[in-house]
Amino acid sequence: MITIYHNPRCGKSRECLAFLETSNQSIEVIKYLENPLSFNELENLIQKLNISPIELIRTKESIWIEKYKGKNISDKEIIQSMVEYPILMERPIVVHGNKAILARPLENINKLL
Repeated sequence: MITIYHNPRCGKSRECLAFLETSNQSIEVIKYLENPLSFNELENLIQKLNISPIELIRTKESIWIEKYKGKNISDKEIIQSMVEYPILMERPIVVHGNKAILARPLENINKLL
């Protein structure tokens, strides 16, 4: 089973989902803006991605700029910011088993399949 954390309003995310739909694999689509991840779910996802929390942040989002930019905040606070404001999470994220990738660019999916 492949899981995609998807934002239907994002062109890159729609492109990724369309690509996955051609892969002949079972796909679970999680619309993370409608069903935000918990702190523990985000922490687990970040571990699977093998990145630091700040690497999952969309730093150009107005919420980030207004509330967090330039502040010295911990990894836990960064994760909490994504719990409170899921729009801050980079997308699309694709998970297969214990591995995950940020599918930007789309070719990154090949690392999972």
